[in-house]
Amino acid sequence: MQALQFQHATQSAQLIEKELPKATGYDVVVAVEAVAVNPVDLKVKSTIQDAANGKIIGWDAAGTITEVGERCHDFKVGDNVFYSGDIGRDGCYASHQLVDSRIIAKAPESLSAHQAAALPLTALTAWESLFDRLRINAEKDHDKTLLIIGAAGGVGSMAIQLAKQLTSLKVIATASRPETQQWCEKLGADAVVSHKGVLKDNYQAANLPAPDYILCLNDSDYYYPQMVELLAPQGLIAVVVSFQQPVDLNPLKNKSAGLVWEFMFTRPHLKTADIDQQGRILQRIAEMADLNQLQPVSQQHFAKLTAQTLDQAHHLLSLGQTIGKITLGPLSDS
Repeated sequence: MQALQFQHATQSAQLIEKELPKATGYDVVVAVEAVAVNPVDLKVKSTIQDAANGKIIGWDAAGTITEVGERCHDFKVGDNVFYSGDIGRDGCYASHQLVDSRIIAKAPESLSAHQAAALPLTALTAWESLFDRLRINAEKDHDKTLLIIGAAGGVGSMAIQLAKQLTSLKVIATASRPETQQWCEKLGADAVVSHKGVLKDNYQAANLPAPDYILCLNDSDYYYPQMVELLAPQGLIAVVVSFQQPVDLNPLKNKSAGLVWEFMFTRPHLKTADIDQQGRILQRIAEMADLNQLQPVSQQHFAKLTAQTLDQAHHLLSLGQTIGKITLGPLSDS
């Protein structure tokens, strides 16, 4: 098999040849047909310093199973699947990948491979944030409000849609440019507030209800004081970006409010007892996509995955202005 391997944070990936992995236990081997890029790629890439121990990254893929392990009973050779993977194992920027069958699902039949590859990481992060971390109850939370900070990116694009399709929450999105504001409205946001300037002031000027739930997909340090002030009593804040400075939780006390973390790799990397929940979530996402309840979020696509196109995709991602997801086709040596 072939793969794109990073030897150092400052270098482009190198095309390498390595032995095709063998599927044992719950694992399956997938022939990768499309991938997507995510901010986690840049974070992991930035830590690679040892040229002797290169790393294959990438955690969004769609492809076809070519081999199944003896404990895998839900999939067979030839199944088209989509998944995110485990941050502790080799990633998907390769011709083939070994992945735990408990965290994959059959790909949506109505989507192309690259459209399917744009879904897993963002859909899992959004779903877990809303329903596992914030514990939003679709049956009980009728008159409540959800604020999504940084809503035009991949996770935000999925969070808007899931909240509008599966709950009766009032969904407020933040976006700073006309095109990103229009994108959030297209996905179903009830209102869009600019986070350019001071978000707290913009939100309050729009005369919107205090959010019962806040999902922050951007700079946690910058937005934390504003989120605490905006949050409704007994509300919850979910964050996905690590704080760079110590966090004072005391301001949450008078509101009896809380802060929770979402890290999509917790279940696969720590092999939690409910690891197969990710497979079930993706199965539900596939069903929703096939029912046209979710809009594809792949907004820019490169036909081939090469070292050059991967560099381009990562550069676009680093600018912080991405709408939806950037996807790439199968691995090519040129």
